[in-house]
Amino acid sequence: MSRFENRTLTLRDVSEASGVSEMTVSRVLRGRGDVSQATREKVLQAAKSLGYVPNKIAGALASQRVNLVAVIIPSMSNMVFPEVLTGVNSVLENTELQPVVGVTDYLPEKEEKVLYQMLSWRPSGIIIAGLEHSDASKAMLKSTNIPVVEIMDIDGEPIDSAVGISHQRAGRHMAQAILEAGYRKIGFLGTKMPLDHRASKRFDGFKEALSKADIKILDHEFYSGGSALAKGAQMTQEILKRTPDLDFLYYSNDMIGAGGLLSLLEIKKSIPREIGLAGFNGVELLEGLPLKLATMDACRFEIGKIAAEIISNRVAGKKDTYDRITALKPKLDLGDTLKT
Repeated sequence: MSRFENRTLTLRDVSEASGVSEMTVSRVLRGRGDVSQATREKVLQAAKSLGYVPNKIAGALASQRVNLVAVIIPSMSNMVFPEVLTGVNSVLENTELQPVVGVTDYLPEKEEKVLYQMLSWRPSGIIIAGLEHSDASKAMLKSTNIPVVEIMDIDGEPIDSAVGISHQRAGRHMAQAILEAGYRKIGFLGTKMPLDHRASKRFDGFKEALSKADIKILDHEFYSGGSALAKGAQMTQEILKRTPDLDFLYYSNDMIGAGGLLSLLEIKKSIPREIGLAGFNGVELLEGLPLKLATMDACRFEIGKIAAEIISNRVAGKKDTYDRITALKPKLDLGDTLKT
């Protein structure tokens, strides 16, 4: 059965799942205090397992949608996502739809909370970063009857539609370019992986391509929080102190790569002859560096634009012009830090 044939869940569904009356379910979900704690927990658990979200649009509006598109992203400080939002807005500004943004900080439990609040206002569509979600978030996304577009990543099975790049393929492509340039003593520097699924997939693809050439990553350094530029410089110093003969450093993003580049220039390292560097994302802000960092763009604006087009077309009842999974191909830029 197509997910668009799913009906909207009602109080009756929660009532039947919890074994209490619809009136009691309504009281619990409206936060009324005249319900026992045991009953309250039973109702809330049933609602969570079903993916039911109460409708905050009152009275005559209860059967309608508001002209909002929920855009749920992990970070506003990450340079990646403002450009995605620009792509979204470039489409929606020509429609009656308006984007409203929620930020999850890469935390599954915060994503659940943001998604719950967004859905309770009955938006016309959802654009959400990533393919990995908690069971509760998946239940909410699957039970809604509005368009859902998961963005940034296509290495997995989407709930509805997905727009993005293959991060595994991007990692393999970068590894192949590094090997073709003759580098063999390679280090990796990046964010801690458990919650940054896309960086983890690039790392897996990178290691896979190196392994096929019988090359192993000699050392690695991970970080979380703080200034990316400062962290990049610090990690670069630490990894080279441990493994001074590394001839290439692959960074999980451009910002820490830029910090590493500035740190190496300060100690007069010859780049890319003595040591090569590469990042990921193609951040335009860094084009003023003394050397242009090798990188790969993540098609950020295009991802946001296509996701918004999918939502707006479906809301308008137009024929879908995109596949269920829209795969974009990032471009490799060798810059000045990878030998040609």
